[in-house]
Amino acid sequence: MTMIPLTSALKDEYQRLFDGCIVSTTKAAQVEFLIKKIIDNKDRYESAGNALGIPWYFIAVIHNMESSLNFNTHLHNGDPLTNRTVHIPAGRPPNGNPPFTWEESAADSLTFQKLNSWSDWSLPGLLYKIEGYNGWGYRQHHPQVLSPYLWSFSNNYTGGKYVADGRWSDTAVSNQCGAAVILRRMAEKNDITFAAVPAVSTGEEAFIKFSNKKNQYAEELQTFLNKFPGIYVKVDGVPGTRTSDAFKKVSGYYLKGDPRQ
Repeated sequence: MTMIPLTSALKDEYQRLFDGCIVSTTKAAQVEFLIKKIIDNKDRYESAGNALGIPWYFIAVIHNMESSLNFNTHLHNGDPLTNRTVHIPAGRPPNGNPPFTWEESAADSLTFQKLNSWSDWSLPGLLYKIEGYNGWGYRQHHPQVLSPYLWSFSNNYTGGKYVADGRWSDTAVSNQCGAAVILRRMAEKNDITFAAVPAVSTGEEAFIKFSNKKNQYAEELQTFLNKFPGIYVKVDGVPGTRTSDAFKKVSGYYLKGDPRQ
């Protein structure tokens, strides 16, 4: 399946949908029930997340989507921990012997998805990785339907879903609360606070200045710039000419301090 890039337009879409998300009144009690179960197990999610640099609430909502918050199943896909996974991805974890602990399985799932290498845990970056965890089939083949993996139980979703791998139904309706809907309600209740958007500004506001010396934020900027098609910048922490050129392609401005301004 083709990877969907996290463009500025997609970030704006995630933010707009989340800002306008309203939990269905008929599903409110179910959402509150799920949140209570998540908060009751916050320590376990935090322990798994802290070890890999992943927000605990990301792991929690994935756990709900894949395993219905059952700690006796694999985070990958809800298969029982008594054996390796059978469904996609099959054969996980590849090391060790079953039965696995939930923590062992969770660590394997998160690193298998390379989530431990992801740095943008702002709201758009978070929703992007949640949608990607489930797959991009909705965006690629049924773009008229916002993924229920994110938006079920809200005003952003009414129906249409995959009823099995590769099997689509226009009339089927998800009976599972979407991950973004849980996050929206948790944010409303002040249970969570999202990370700030990576500090990449434009023009006079850019705090990463053109330089031939290392800057503590430049590696993050370079990593961000490399996500755009056709941009290949060495991630070395030096915000010099090539980084400034790439920044201009994305923002329309050179880095502050670039003599070409």
